[in-house]
Amino acid sequence: MRRLSAFLFCFLLAGPVAAEPALRQLEVSGHVLNVEVAHTQPARARGLMFRQSLPENSGMLFVFPQAGPHSMWMMNTDIPLSVAFLDERGVVLNIAGMMPRTATAHRSAGSAKYALEMNIGWFTARNIKAGTKVTGLDKVPAAE
Repeated sequence: MRRLSAFLFCFLLAGPVAAEPALRQLEVSGHVLNVEVAHTQPARARGLMFRQSLPENSGMLFVFPQAGPHSMWMMNTDIPLSVAFLDERGVVLNIAGMMPRTATAHRSAGSAKYALEMNIGWFTARNIKAGTKVTGLDKVPAAE
C-alpha cells in the first residue's frame, strides 16, 4: 500500500501527461497527406522541434484559435521545412521555405486559420501554389 501511495503521489506531482497529437488525412491536388494535428497551445508551441526526419507524405497541421496574421519559425527544429498558410476554407495563401534552427519569422500573406508544415520542397515538387485548396480540414479537431 505504501508503494502504491508513493507512486500516486509522484504521478500527481508530475502533472498530466501530454497527449499524442491527433492524426488525420488531408488531400491536396490528388495527394493524400498524413498529418499530426497541433490544435492545442502546447502542441503548437512544440511543433516539429527536435525531430530528425519526417516521412515523405507526412507533416504537421497547426490549427489556430482564430484566423488572422500568423507566423512560424524554426527554433530547435532540425529538419528543413516548407510551410503553407491556409485560410478558413483551406485555400493556400502562401508557401515559405524554412531553414533549420533559425529565428526568421515566416508570415502568412493574409488571414490564416491553419499552417501546414511538410518537408522542404514538398509543395513545389507537386506544383502546389497559392490558390490551391486543401480538403479534409472539416475532420480536424478545433483549436483549444
